[in-house]
Amino acid sequence: MTDTTTEPARDILDTLDLNIGGMTCASCATRVERKLNKLPGVEASVNYATEKAQVRVPSDIDVETLLAAVASAGYTATVPEPPAPEPAAGAPGPTDADPTASLRQRLIVSAMLATPVVILSMVPFFQFTNWQWLALALAAPVALWGAWPFHQATWVNLRHGATTMDTLVSIGVLAALAWSLYALFFGTAGEPGMTMSFHFLSEPGSGANEIYLEVAAAVTTFLLAGRYIEARAKRESGAALRALLELGAKDAVKLEGGREQLVPVSALHPGDQFVVRPGEKIATDGLVLDGASSVDASMLTGESMPVEVASGHRVVGATLNLSGRLVVEVTRVGSDTELARMGRLVEQAQTGKAKVQRLADRVSAVFVPVVLVLAVLTLVVWLVVGAGASVAFTAAVATLIIACPCALGLATPTALLVGTGRGSQLGILIAGPEVLEQTRRADTIVLDKTGTVTTGQMALQSVIVGDGETEDEVLRLAAAVEHNSEHPTARAITQAATDRGIAFGVTEDFAAVAGSGVHGIVDGRLVIVGRTDWVRENWSTGISPALEGAAESAEASGATVMAIAWDGDVRGLATVADTVKPSSARAVALLKDLGLTPILLTGDNAGVAATVAEAVGIADVRAEVTPQGKLDAIRELQGEGRVVAMVGDGVNDAAALAAADLGIAMGSGTDAAIAAGDVTVVSGDLVVVADAIRLARRTLRIIKGNLFWAFAYNVAAIPLAMLGLLNPLIAGAAMAFSSVFVVTNSLRLRGFRGSL
Repeated sequence: MTDTTTEPARDILDTLDLNIGGMTCASCATRVERKLNKLPGVEASVNYATEKAQVRVPSDIDVETLLAAVASAGYTATVPEPPAPEPAAGAPGPTDADPTASLRQRLIVSAMLATPVVILSMVPFFQFTNWQWLALALAAPVALWGAWPFHQATWVNLRHGATTMDTLVSIGVLAALAWSLYALFFGTAGEPGMTMSFHFLSEPGSGANEIYLEVAAAVTTFLLAGRYIEARAKRESGAALRALLELGAKDAVKLEGGREQLVPVSALHPGDQFVVRPGEKIATDGLVLDGASSVDASMLTGESMPVEVASGHRVVGATLNLSGRLVVEVTRVGSDTELARMGRLVEQAQTGKAKVQRLADRVSAVFVPVVLVLAVLTLVVWLVVGAGASVAFTAAVATLIIACPCALGLATPTALLVGTGRGSQLGILIAGPEVLEQTRRADTIVLDKTGTVTTGQMALQSVIVGDGETEDEVLRLAAAVEHNSEHPTARAITQAATDRGIAFGVTEDFAAVAGSGVHGIVDGRLVIVGRTDWVRENWSTGISPALEGAAESAEASGATVMAIAWDGDVRGLATVADTVKPSSARAVALLKDLGLTPILLTGDNAGVAATVAEAVGIADVRAEVTPQGKLDAIRELQGEGRVVAMVGDGVNDAAALAAADLGIAMGSGTDAAIAAGDVTVVSGDLVVVADAIRLARRTLRIIKGNLFWAFAYNVAAIPLAMLGLLNPLIAGAAMAFSSVFVVTNSLRLRGFRGSL
């Protein structure tokens, strides 16, 4: 009988983060990931560098099941604790213990003990009678206590039927110690007068008079040094994220009933009002209700120039108020703030995995068992061909040690940590490591106009006057009427008059006609400001052929033209337009240098689009495009075989951003656009878009360089070790160096410089 029942659908919840403890290499991360993914409906990604797991969990699996699965693999897992409240003034805060302290102590002690062992073993001059027993006394603690992290990890994994990179190290060190003990107690190596010398290559011998205490001690020290440097690098590369999350203010001056009260930021709620004085951090995201000031947002955006804010402007928590007093209404608090969102984006990017990292994980998962087999095979073959136990043992131990692919496990995550951390400092938020692949492949970049290439704010371009009039007088009368209106063109005219230092008088009997213009009495004269045809047709005014021609020319270029009339004649024209950002032309040039073909895609009319495109150097212009049309344009380009990056900031760009191969959202835009983007440029400056692509591509190059080094190192070194051409001491040093090389190569990303 056929079972016709179907399995109930699983509702996937939001991603759950877990802190994973006990991992010592990339193989450990792979093992934990496999355990979690065996649970029905669970999708897990474990990152060794961040020691975190991102898990998507069905509704019928609880957290305890996840923790138990990790424990069954031999590791620990905990749910990250929420941020602790700030301690009261004068109260001691939590200690910021250095997690690398114990490893540093183990390294220092091991180095002090191993150094004389290596000198005694390598330089016959220092080999006094019975020196080998002193070497044993010094080397044994290093091989047992110093290498304990490797032994412990090996034992835990063997209990669960698994092998990791630590297995290779542990077996190699213990084998060297065991062989030395055999040679000292049962061979001739313990006899007085025994001498040794150092060789880069192994040499034939019976093995009964050979000890490898220097291998056990030095390899342990080298590997501890490599692991300590790795741990420090992980800690330092995460410093950018920690610094970002610590930027926020701790206290706020709450304004209630006209009274000011100092309260913790956590006590603020949406709708509350707070005061920010010059030199203070803005407590949380909000809307300026009163006051004007300059705000330093460089900590979040990477821009050095302060931003001018006034009533009606939005401000972001953690930015610094420079000059004036502001009264701000709270709009977002806690995890909803811009700072918290940035932190989540950076952490998600660091925890995720790129395709190249998944390849490395798959290789490392099968690498260790293969190396163990190769080491045993090496030992057997050398014994079978009669080379002697010493040569066979040396080659086998060297194979174990040289093959440990720690560099392979570190190649991707360290570069991701440093790259995304540096990006956060420059106001570049990369949503996930898979984005790196898309930045390399992208060949076309589609740019929205308003708010992306242009400021999105109307500004006065020019004042054209009739015979006998002056620009200042025409602008004064226009501003006197327009300052009573909230229309964008009115604000542009009023702002221009203010910037020129023109004082405009009081307007009487002001009136506005929606969509047409305004009028009022200024200095006893009726002044009309509005669309040219409305002014001419409704107010019986005349307009000179010169002004009419200027109006037609300005409108053809995409500008909005306002006629200014009094005493029965149009006395002048004010042309207003959305202004191109000062850096947009340079940004387009930078994008072209990166091999990207720019396309301007806008819903505005063709005249405006053409003017903007010419100003910034874009040849391909597509105007009067609806939001659906933007989506269709992206798909059309993809259908032509192009890999498309899309830059936008509005709700109407969200669908196109999501459909593009690489969506880049301007941080000054809407939440919908930001949510749909793969990369967010916090500052909203188009130059930073080019920086974001450069940083992502450089990070990807570093990752690939790291992987090449790690793969090439192992591929080249293992045959040499199997052929008996490497001393185990050199093998250990080379293996540790490969890990250090990968980490330091990744840290070069900290020197990345933006174009601003």
